[in-house]
Amino acid sequence: MSLARATKLLSRFSACRPLPRIRTLTTSPSGTPPPKVRFFSGRRKAVVCLVSGTVLGTSLFAPVIYADAAEGAETSEKAGRSSLGSATPLSALARTYVVYSLCSIPLLVDWSPTILSALLAVPGLKQITESIVRYTFFNQFVGGDSAEEAIPVLEQLRGENKGVLFVYSVEVDETAPGSVGSASLSAHKHIVDETLHCIDVAADFEDKHASEDGGKGTWVAIKLSAMVPDAEALRRLSKHLVDTRPPTTPRVAFPGCPRADDLDVLSARDAAGGLTEADIAALSELRDDLAAICERARARGIRITVDAEHSWYQPAIDAFTLDMMRKFNKLPAPTKASWFFYRKDTKLDLSGTQPLVYNTFQGYLRRTPEYLAQSIADARAGGYAFGIKLVRGAYHPHEIEVHKAATQSRIDRTTPSGTHELSISPDNMPPVWLSKDETDTCYDASVKMLLGLVREDVENVAKGASGPAIGVLFGTHNWASANLVIDELVRQGLASQARQGESVWISDAAMQRVVLAQLYGMCDALTDHLVSRTRTTSPFVLKYLPYGSLAEVMPYLSRRAIENKSVLGNGGAASERKRAASAIWARIFG
Repeated sequence: MSLARATKLLSRFSACRPLPRIRTLTTSPSGTPPPKVRFFSGRRKAVVCLVSGTVLGTSLFAPVIYADAAEGAETSEKAGRSSLGSATPLSALARTYVVYSLCSIPLLVDWSPTILSALLAVPGLKQITESIVRYTFFNQFVGGDSAEEAIPVLEQLRGENKGVLFVYSVEVDETAPGSVGSASLSAHKHIVDETLHCIDVAADFEDKHASEDGGKGTWVAIKLSAMVPDAEALRRLSKHLVDTRPPTTPRVAFPGCPRADDLDVLSARDAAGGLTEADIAALSELRDDLAAICERARARGIRITVDAEHSWYQPAIDAFTLDMMRKFNKLPAPTKASWFFYRKDTKLDLSGTQPLVYNTFQGYLRRTPEYLAQSIADARAGGYAFGIKLVRGAYHPHEIEVHKAATQSRIDRTTPSGTHELSISPDNMPPVWLSKDETDTCYDASVKMLLGLVREDVENVAKGASGPAIGVLFGTHNWASANLVIDELVRQGLASQARQGESVWISDAAMQRVVLAQLYGMCDALTDHLVSRTRTTSPFVLKYLPYGSLAEVMPYLSRRAIENKSVLGNGGAASERKRAASAIWARIFG
């Protein structure tokens, strides 16, 4: 058959037998076109991107992961550090590797808030961006959208003998649309109410997991700048306090040292020192809210830590925290006025949790040595328990930048001293140490001094004094400092170790007064090392665990990426990435 004839026959067949109509599976009325199926929603696009990115990344970057794994294993072996726990799911290890790979790129970290803001402003990209952030940074650093959703994380950590420093981590703009809370409840009041709820959830969890020694491994942290309608009220109060506080001997560098009468300005008839009537009303309301939070915490037996913030807020934060410590950390009145020494005929009241309220001391502030000494003296004189959360600090670059700008303004005479935008410091030197070595020295010296005071308190309580009169939470991601805490406990007789290299048994007296902490999602290898090195009857190591909806904690996540550079130090994010790579490689290939 020729080609022309075949073509002719096919054309006749087509003309005689038209193609049958294809029926669609639809319930639409006759003549109505079926609705279009949307195969790629924002969530599905994000999942497809993540899956395809994982497959592509595995094929393209397997050599990089192998190199990171080899270097991470070698570094851990040389330093005697443990790798990430074998119980960590492979998916969590992969997420950690991705997150810290991104955090290892300085330029990307610095521009992350701007990049996020731009992506979230574009419809379509907003949903994809939120899904990617949720599967990566949110799941890495946040416990859940609500306190109840975070309970599985609490359970998991408790199963590993780790406690939690629980916090509703929300920073809001009252003027922004869609702020936290309902229309009938302002954003800052919603945060106060949620903090009360957070305390109840933490207490209910502890009631379920009560330990034999009565120790409680769940605390609650609060952030004061989120509990006022406008954080500028705290800055203006701080400026007033810096200008009016009497000098101390020896001098305490900026941000200074709080005094018992700092908040008397709130009861004055007329606003003073740049404070407005609205400031006085908001700050008075904050004082009442803090009292309600501490009352709830005391009733439920949950310790409260007050987060440190930028130096221009710190004088006011210190004043409010001291006010709460004087009320809620009060020890039974002794017959003989003293803080650490033996008291006769004193009935001990150990039914409450003491210290209940903890203030945060930042090792990178130049004031810290003198501030600690003055605070100890004030606690002795005031007869209240001294609660300290000692950290290095996470705002160093910003503090230096703001101080330089303020100094330049004074030189140029463009603004009066202490009025440049944020800065309220009257000092010529910046409020922070200039080098990391100075911060490390200050932190480690404070560790030794505070644990010496803990030993004295244990001895005095054994003689009949009221107590515990001191409690310390050491927040650190530094391996040397964390090991120093344990070594110093042994040296002070607060812990025991049969032979070098064996587990350290922490005494019950020390457990009532000392804990260590790291941020959730960071330095898990260090946390696992501390847990495995110590033997305790209740959690000795806590993880700072924030919660809140994705939209609410987005400022925390963007700030966390930037603060990782200060918290982890130079190369810290790269070290976390390499440890995760080492764990991934070991899990897959043995």
